[in-house]
Amino acid sequence: MTLQQQSPEWADQIKWSEDGLVPAVVQDSLSKEVLMLAYMNEESLKKSLESGQTWFWSRSRNELWNKGATSGHTQQIVSLHYDCDGDTLLVKVQQKGPACHTGAYSCFYREGASAEENATSTGQQEDRFGPLSRLEATIAQRDAERPEGAYTTYLFEKGVDKILKKVGEETAEVIIAAKNRDQVELRAEAADLIFHLMVLLREQGIPFDGVLQELEFRHRKPVKKD
Repeated sequence: MTLQQQSPEWADQIKWSEDGLVPAVVQDSLSKEVLMLAYMNEESLKKSLESGQTWFWSRSRNELWNKGATSGHTQQIVSLHYDCDGDTLLVKVQQKGPACHTGAYSCFYREGASAEENATSTGQQEDRFGPLSRLEATIAQRDAERPEGAYTTYLFEKGVDKILKKVGEETAEVIIAAKNRDQVELRAEAADLIFHLMVLLREQGIPFDGVLQELEFRHRKPVKKD
C-alpha cells in the first residue's frame, strides 16, 4: 500500500506559495537529525506519496528531481507531516548514504552557534541529554558515510554479531568496574557500553527516542496493588 493510499486526503490541506511550492524539511527518522531543506510542488508531492521516495522541484533547473536517482543516496519515506499552518512539510526518511551533495551526511554541517556557546554567554546549562543526541547523530552519519578508518564504520561493516560481541564485552567491563568499586573506571566503561548500545540500536533501526518513550511509559504505568 502506498503512502497516498494510506492517507489520500491530507495533501489537500497544504497551502502552496504563489509559485506553487511548499518547503519540505527532511529529517532522519532514527537520529532525528535534519538532513536538508528542499521544495515540493503538487506533482513532486504526488510522486513522493506514490513511490515512497522523495521527489522535489528544483527552483534553479525548473524541473522535478528524484533525490538520489543519480548518486544512489536515496531517501525512503517513513512518514510525512505538515505544520499547523499547512505551509511547511516535514518528511521523515531512511537516508541511504549522505544527503548533502558535498558528501556530508547533513546539509547543515556548518555550525553557526551552539548551545554550549549560548549557555556560556547566558549562564544557562546545556540539556543534560545533549551529548546523547549528538552521539546518535554522529553514529547515523558514520552509518551513512562509512568513512575509512572510523571505528563505527568497522562495527557496521562487521555486522550485528560483532556489535553484539562488543556489547557483551562492555557489559562485563561495567560489572568488573562496579565490583571493584572503581568509580573512574565505571564511568568510562558505562560510556563505552552506552556507545555500543546506541550503535546496536542504529543497526536494528530503533531510534533512541523509542527507548526514552519506553522508560516514560514505564514511569507512568499505574502501580498494581496487591
